[in-house]
Amino acid sequence: MSELWHWLRTPLSGAIDHAIAPWTYWHARAMVLGWGLLLPTGALAARYFKRTRRWPERLDHKGWWIAHRLLQWSGMAAAALGLAWAWGRGAGGGALAPWHHFAGWSLMAIGLFQIGFGLVRGSKGGPTDVQMRGDHYDMSTRRVWFERLHKSLGWLAMLLSMAVIASGLVLADAPRWMPLVLATWWLALAAAAWRWQRAGRCIDTYQAIWGPDPAHPGNRRAPIGWGVNRPLQPRQRR
Repeated sequence: MSELWHWLRTPLSGAIDHAIAPWTYWHARAMVLGWGLLLPTGALAARYFKRTRRWPERLDHKGWWIAHRLLQWSGMAAAALGLAWAWGRGAGGGALAPWHHFAGWSLMAIGLFQIGFGLVRGSKGGPTDVQMRGDHYDMSTRRVWFERLHKSLGWLAMLLSMAVIASGLVLADAPRWMPLVLATWWLALAAAAWRWQRAGRCIDTYQAIWGPDPAHPGNRRAPIGWGVNRPLQPRQRR
């Protein structure tokens, strides 16, 4: 057991000592908290927790939206803090460092774009709002493009974040237990997503809010995104 613990504590390179600057490990901790824990959890909350057991009797359940917004904003706040710790200190690091820097900046740009784009996604509308007409209820061109970009960029960011975090662990020559714990966490998230997907929990946001009645204009349009489930599929157009 002691040999296993020693192996787990040994850096990835096999070096005897592991000494890094304080800003490096605080940067890593904040980025792992944001991009490795909070943001992917928020993405799964939005995808798989829109539907309650009482659906369609109970519509417009906002628990998923509150969780998604709280986790995504908290995740980006942690990532911004991690960026601040590394600001102006990323020189050197070998051949992998330039890729890590470029990919990391790209990831932060996507995250900030997602927040800004979400703020201008348009009005809601529908029977649960003060006005019937709205970008979401009518599925306006603005709303359609928001959903296409928001979902596509969101899942792209999740995949890119795993690569960026992995490269950061290599650059920091992290102890072996760190990538093992992160890999286990990501596999657990993937297993949960697979199970929830098979259970049909990825319900379309539109139907989660307004139900499956084909009288609602958005139900006459194909759902946006891969693997989105609709209990009722009326005549649709893209």
